[in-house]
Amino acid sequence: MRAPGFWWRAPARPGILPRLLAPLGWIYSAGTARRLRQPGYASQVPVICVGNLTAGGAGKTPTVIALIERLLARGRTVHVVSRGYGGALHGPVRVEEARHSAADVGDEPLLLSAFAPVWVARDRAAGVRAAEAAGAQVILMDDGFQNPAVTPSLALVVVDAAKGFGNARCIPAGPLREPVATGLTRADLVLTIGDLPAQRRFDATWGPSIHVPRLTGTLQPLPMGMDWKGERLLAFAGIADPSRFFATLRAEGADLVRGEALSDHEMLSETLLRRLEAEAAAAGAQLVTTEKDAARLPMQWRSKVLTLVVRLKIDDWSALDAQLDRLGL
Repeated sequence: MRAPGFWWRAPARPGILPRLLAPLGWIYSAGTARRLRQPGYASQVPVICVGNLTAGGAGKTPTVIALIERLLARGRTVHVVSRGYGGALHGPVRVEEARHSAADVGDEPLLLSAFAPVWVARDRAAGVRAAEAAGAQVILMDDGFQNPAVTPSLALVVVDAAKGFGNARCIPAGPLREPVATGLTRADLVLTIGDLPAQRRFDATWGPSIHVPRLTGTLQPLPMGMDWKGERLLAFAGIADPSRFFATLRAEGADLVRGEALSDHEMLSETLLRRLEAEAAAAGAQLVTTEKDAARLPMQWRSKVLTLVVRLKIDDWSALDAQLDRLGL
């Protein structure tokens, strides 16, 4: 399902529907607060939670990849624990690309397993225990900021700078899982992802709400030997914000025939892929998708579809490095 457009209106002009839904949002946020009062498992090794305050994507997966690389550069053995959204396995199970598919473990864990050992577990505490037993020196918990199962050593809240915190209301009146002020009291760091204009808009609207150290970063395509300029493409994406992917391709100079926006984590059926392949052939275009969507492609389709790979570039790591030093990492 796509998030309703009114979620992302300015807080000062929310519209009638968010006001009508506000009581349900209060109930939702109260449920989150009640759940978070439960004690969590205290790991024997540092646990870094990468989460957000809003429903949908904010850039958590690229953030986890960037943190893996940072911690590996510090000589640490990093493991990742994920719920495995979209996968059938309850776990805890260590993700193996040769043995598991996105239908088993979810697309994000499959993608992350190329960078570090990944454990899928519906019970996050059980996943953390499995990672500890396997020799992890530090554990990255992908999502779980509103889940009380594990007490994090460091909590990093990721925000899409362009969208901010939407209309500042809780689900279903807005995109928030909990009120901004409440959530940020448990955060050690905030990371806003977006270009300079988006960062400036975030500053103007939300800057006064941020009382913890803040990092900024942008998602940048990796060259990978591919020049997208003038390339005629038909793109498809099943991520939280497909339009951002399409805009990136255009910014790289691609001739984008059309972009097919799918639901987040939507499974890529043979029927869908054949339809897109036929449309691309008729338009003289090449199919292209995101790295996360590529993890869900059936094996026989992977050679037929190009992948745009992006990585998070952090402007200044010093605030995070200070926290890693605090944790002895």
